[in-house]
Amino acid sequence: MYSIPSTPLRTGLLALALLTASLFFNQLPAQDAAPAAAPAAGAPAAGASAADANGGTPAAPPAQPTKLGDMLYQGGFVMFILAGASVCLVWFTAEGFVILRPKKLAPPALIARLRESFSAGNYQEAWNICKTNRCFLSSVLAAGLERIGRNKDAVEFAIEETAVRESHDLKTNTTYLSVIGVVSPMIGLTGTVWGMIGAFKALGDNGISNPSLLAAKIGEVLIATMSGLVVAVPAFVFFYVLRARAQSAILYAESQVYRLLDEVPYEQLSGVRIGENFSTEPAGKSRLGRAGVSQKVSRNVTTNCPSCNAPITVGTTPCPNCATVLDWGS
Repeated sequence: MYSIPSTPLRTGLLALALLTASLFFNQLPAQDAAPAAAPAAGAPAAGASAADANGGTPAAPPAQPTKLGDMLYQGGFVMFILAGASVCLVWFTAEGFVILRPKKLAPPALIARLRESFSAGNYQEAWNICKTNRCFLSSVLAAGLERIGRNKDAVEFAIEETAVRESHDLKTNTTYLSVIGVVSPMIGLTGTVWGMIGAFKALGDNGISNPSLLAAKIGEVLIATMSGLVVAVPAFVFFYVLRARAQSAILYAESQVYRLLDEVPYEQLSGVRIGENFSTEPAGKSRLGRAGVSQKVSRNVTTNCPSCNAPITVGTTPCPNCATVLDWGS
């Protein structure tokens, strides 16, 4: 129901671009190789071959820096799923901080315009303002104004029902952060288990005779578990932060709606229809033409224009607000 502003869109695209670039350019520092120990007595000379120094066994090559792209490859196919989850995490978090604000759900300028319309008793104008300025407050208030001709209970019921629906729509993406936080560690663990099974099959007997090689393979597949936790922890943190932020902003907007409706004379507006089928006549009566059409009005019943509901002095014709010709009788 709410359009996503351009700021979260740019943020999400920027995060995706940075993630893609990091696969090729970022490097993570690897553990440096241990410094060579001083040759003991009887040890081979410095110029001796590595094979002779290790009793005929070739020395391990020096450690190289590990690129992030290599880590994604080592983690297996689940790393691409976690990469997509991290982009969604950035997107939903940025969107939540932009939208879930009191001034976004209930703009002060909109409240000021609505207060002027309510003070003048022009509730149809207030409804039109709500329809042309879409936000949480305008959606809830418009639903209440459409039932203003019934009674106060009907208005409050419409407000509560609409507020619940609009609140659910606002907090949908925030709920997805909780889903990301729950599922990401499981996805990472699945990749780890799958990678360990493949490592054991590939090593075979060599892994049993060479524990260091087996440990290196196990370390590679544990990258998937670590990545799942890296995505899950921020997702949970931002979920609770944005949930509290949303609740506070929604309560503020609802309080502004009830403040605007505090002084509404529901008894005097009985039968009035606000909205698309605007009418100031009681339900069940035939509607007469408005502008320029003479209408019979009783002196003892009304002091409001039957066409626009604006306050009017008894005997005044035409109505200074809508120019309707009024017949006040003899």
